Amino acid sequence: MSKRIEVKDLNVYYTDFLAVEDVSITIEPRTVTAFIGPSGCGKSTFLRTLNRMHEVIPGARVEGQVVIDGNDLYAPGVDPVMVRRQVGMVFQRANPFPTMSIRDNVLAGLKLNNRRLTKNDGDDLVEKGLRGANLWEEVKDRLNLPGGGLSGGQQQRLCIARAITVEPDVLLMDEPCSALDPISTLAIEDLIKELKEQYTIVIVTHNMQQASRVSDRTAFFNIAGTGKPGHLVEIGPTTEIFTKPQKKETEDYVSGRFG
Repeated sequence: MSKRIEVKDLNVYYTDFLAVEDVSITIEPRTVTAFIGPSGCGKSTFLRTLNRMHEVIPGARVEGQVVIDGNDLYAPGVDPVMVRRQVGMVFQRANPFPTMSIRDNVLAGLKLNNRRLTKNDGDDLVEKGLRGANLWEEVKDRLNLPGGGLSGGQQQRLCIARAITVEPDVLLMDEPCSALDPISTLAIEDLIKELKEQYTIVIVTHNMQQASRVSDRTAFFNIAGTGKPGHLVEIGPTTEIFTKPQKKETEDYVSGRFG
């Protein structure tokens, strides 16, 4: 079941530096929401607060709430590992475990969560995950070969298969196509459209055409200057953000006048 995400008054700090300021946003279930904006405006930092991945950086902390299905991810006693099981993440650079087989890569998330599997259960989950990532037909005859031997686009889909095999509610994607060629990019974009039938998806992208192709809603982030915090300027239906945004700075950005 995909879930709604409600973010309230979120500030993100790295030690004393305020990186992202006062973001409130609602992300509806089974939609694709794209985050766009210039480099350094806090898009990826904010994305990582949605599953507490930013906490791997020392000194990172947040104020405010991230509520998924009524549960605040930052409430006392909440286990970040459980949060990351519920909210999967696909990174900018495909990061399969290079020496691990394709099969073991798909099951890696489950094994990290100490789930014991019979061989038959594992086989079924591998096929389901790879089919879900539109990769099964390409790799079904070489599941025991290293994941690092796949092409860049295939590796990224392998990482998506790994993420969805844990059965998260939400899938975060941090520029998942930035290192890929146009054909691989198209394959990932088609996949995103299919996956939103089951998951709530949030994607950071520098490619505005990509945002307009794959997302239902777009959030524009900006930054007032070097050393200033990133902030959310506006969020709305993607067609409106690109054709008739409410704010002039959004219009300037999407029309290419700056950024």
